Amino acid sequence: MRGDGVRPAHAVVVGGGLAGVTTALELTDAGVQVTLLEGRPRLGGLAFSFRRGELTVDNGQHVYLRCCTAYRWFLDRVEGAALAPLQDRLDVPVLDVAPPGGPRLGRLRRSALPVPLHLAASLATYPHLSLAERASVGRAALALRRLDLTDPALDEVDFATWLRRHGQSDRTIEALWDLVGVATLNATAPHASLGLAAMVFKTGLLSDAGAADIGWAQVPLGDLHDTLARKALDSAGVRTELRTRATGVSRTDDGRWRVATDGENLDADAVVLAVPQRETHALLPEGALEEAGRLLEIGTSPILNIHVVYDRQVLRRPFFAALGSPVQWVFDRTAASGLKGGGQYLALSQSAADDDIDEPVSVLRARYLPELERLLPAARGAGVQDFFVTRERTATFAPAPGVGLLRPGARTRAPGLYLAGAWTATGWPATMEGAVRSGFSAAGAALSGLGRPHDHPLQEAA
Repeated sequence: MRGDGVRPAHAVVVGGGLAGVTTALELTDAGVQVTLLEGRPRLGGLAFSFRRGELTVDNGQHVYLRCCTAYRWFLDRVEGAALAPLQDRLDVPVLDVAPPGGPRLGRLRRSALPVPLHLAASLATYPHLSLAERASVGRAALALRRLDLTDPALDEVDFATWLRRHGQSDRTIEALWDLVGVATLNATAPHASLGLAAMVFKTGLLSDAGAADIGWAQVPLGDLHDTLARKALDSAGVRTELRTRATGVSRTDDGRWRVATDGENLDADAVVLAVPQRETHALLPEGALEEAGRLLEIGTSPILNIHVVYDRQVLRRPFFAALGSPVQWVFDRTAASGLKGGGQYLALSQSAADDDIDEPVSVLRARYLPELERLLPAARGAGVQDFFVTRERTATFAPAPGVGLLRPGARTRAPGLYLAGAWTATGWPATMEGAVRSGFSAAGAALSGLGRPHDHPLQEAA
């Protein structure tokens, strides 16, 4: 009890991923007592690290863009921004391994000119498209810029259909639109909602000249999303319970909420479920959502990460994207992993990996090592010291046409019960940015329900 005899409000946040941590920090910063429950022995959700021998390995390569203002807030809030710097300017090496005459390197990079001229020079010299295809990209980009992202009809159309209507060839879709779209949406153009795809390209490439500058962690993700996040939560006064899984959510006789766990029951004035959609569905009380079954209709999409440790350096740039190969994006994780001895550790990030996600390691090794040798001549004589894979079969929600109707907002029909997670109605695809924004929305809704003002500068955008 406070000195005035009034019991302070208490909130329970279920889930310790980026959405849950953000919610907990926002609530406690507003004066609410918060208990955060996480079933795993760590925070970070699906953006985490683990040990493999002497290496510290990220389960998958995660990047963000300068336009990801919510995730940048998160980095600042946990005092980790310096550990995940942004490029000075967008610069993406793109290596096509299969054109006539042998491999060819191109670059997607921006100039200091304003939108849309910031990409004009790069597009004009992009060697992976013909002159006519480059011109068609400019026309499609202008048409994309005119789309109204609030129009629900955009969610009913797949991105590939729209691109073809605007003169985009199969090659243009592969070498440009999918190059970006698969990595950000975790789906190819035929399987992506036009609404989500338009949001990605309008925000990332057509809103501000620097919006698409890329940032990524120079340390293991666990340092940011677990170690520093836990430190921030502890400093804020959040009670964090790891290895504690919520098993039920119900009303108490006095109208509050009770969260049952495998160890104790917690009573609260507000509860935020910041867990995946199926887990949320299992915890929702009867009637909390008008059509709770819709959560089970939100599909998922896998991401496969392939990890290769060579006995020498085979790549001299921090990352590149590939065309004409099953390889998508390759990142140098040598320094971040703590690898010693002069070798190099490369991580291949393979989004929308439905065809490969269940393949045995031996099959993936036989498929991807020769591809790396095609892409990187220095790898042809190098020894492979380790080869392993990490699989996230339900890495993201599937951004298929129609998914917008299935994604719920932060508020439920049950006062005091709220939802968070990248799969909720953030307007963004399943990204770290979307997860943090969902935390802002859930915290704002909870504080409103508790009668607390909430004027976070990013809340309106979230």
